[in-house]
Amino acid sequence: DGKLTQIPAQFKKRMVILRWLADQFEFDRRYPEKELNEVIKQYHPDYASLRRYMIEAKLMQRESGVYWRLPVEAQLDPA
Repeated sequence: DGKLTQIPAQFKKRMVILRWLADQFEFDRRYPEKELNEVIKQYHPDYASLRRYMIEAKLMQRESGVYWRLPVEAQLDPA
């Protein structure tokens, strides 16, 4: 049904999921934390971990409870 059953522990597999999840957000838009959480919850109940992983992977940035997509050049390389 389009939902994640688990968050992969292996870095490369997790990055595939995180990139896909980040693609659900627009580059030129700011998301309040509550709205970001609601989108992530559509795919997996542990939205806090997925949100944190996207920040760590430099897929998204946050400031004062507002989140936005980062350009591809800033993203972590799984290699």
